[in-house]
Amino acid sequence: MTPTTVLAIETSCDETAAAVATGDETGPGSWTILSSVIASQVEIHREWGGVVPELASRQHLRDLCGVAERALGDGGVAWGDLDAIAVTQGPGLVGSLLVGVAFAKSLALALARPLVPVHHLAGHIESLFLCRPDLPLPAIVLVVSGGHTSLYHLPAAGRYELVGRTRDDAAGEAFDKVAKLLGLTYPGGPVIDRIARGGDERAIRFPVARLTHDDRVAGPPTVAPPGRPRRGDGRMDFSFSGLKTAVARHLQRRRARDPGAIPESELADICASFQRAVIDALLDRAFEAVRRFGARSLGIAGGVSANRRLRELAAARGEAGGLPVVLPTLHLSTDNAAMIAAAGLRRLSAGVTARLDLNADPALPLVSAP
Repeated sequence: MTPTTVLAIETSCDETAAAVATGDETGPGSWTILSSVIASQVEIHREWGGVVPELASRQHLRDLCGVAERALGDGGVAWGDLDAIAVTQGPGLVGSLLVGVAFAKSLALALARPLVPVHHLAGHIESLFLCRPDLPLPAIVLVVSGGHTSLYHLPAAGRYELVGRTRDDAAGEAFDKVAKLLGLTYPGGPVIDRIARGGDERAIRFPVARLTHDDRVAGPPTVAPPGRPRRGDGRMDFSFSGLKTAVARHLQRRRARDPGAIPESELADICASFQRAVIDALLDRAFEAVRRFGARSLGIAGGVSANRRLRELAAARGEAGGLPVVLPTLHLSTDNAAMIAAAGLRRLSAGVTARLDLNADPALPLVSAP
């Protein structure tokens, strides 16, 4: 089979990324990433304590052409060698998404190539197949990042069924907010992970919400396990706003007793205890979903999957239960275009393309390819 060469564009938040990949209809076993380039905006947003949407979209405008040209050069591919253009359509920051979508549509028109719309979370899920093409199915995939914390059931390749979601803060968002409470820099996840290495993760018993009922606020529909009633499905949902509040109250009480600076050892204990509470919540629900759906593997993707302690505990639980636990490489964990290329190849092989009036969708639902 003649391989298809795809240029993928990712601008959903604050990373300007482009990648070139090839693959054919045989699927993930044929996928090859020829290049993957990321221009980070972390330093730009750090002084603001979080991503500023307007600054993010303007920086995408400055960086995207150069990033795409670098991806082609690194991959040894010319513009005319491309067979399709894949782009993140959503979800994400609308201004950032519009930059990438407009760029991809212009390329598709100029080169007379198909345009392939990709869901950002589908990219994270497909990053697992880049690392393990023979990922055992059915699988449960936990997508956990600054903007998303969701559980998906994959009964077959290319099919994504939502079975759990956060009802408030995403896990990565909770890391950022707690880091701000502690006076740490943005982004909070890597900083808390680093400091927590020197702390006792059982020093403070921070509470984690235990959800047992459906959310009264309507959200994306979830699926029930085969043969199971829908009642009680909420047990696979997440909530981190209460944990964030518990940390804030702990700090208030501590500062009321002693308004001085928190010693490094105590700061490490707080970070380690908070981090362990988040990880336990994530893994408890992920492994519960594995059990309820009879999954043969667990995948964990998204920016928070780069967390050192999460990787250690997930691997240990999987080994204890004889369950394969698959995590992407660190490069593929955070936002990147290689994962968008993989999802684009999946959708292109299923015949999914878009017209040139494609628009960005910041609340795009994840729909399986036909």
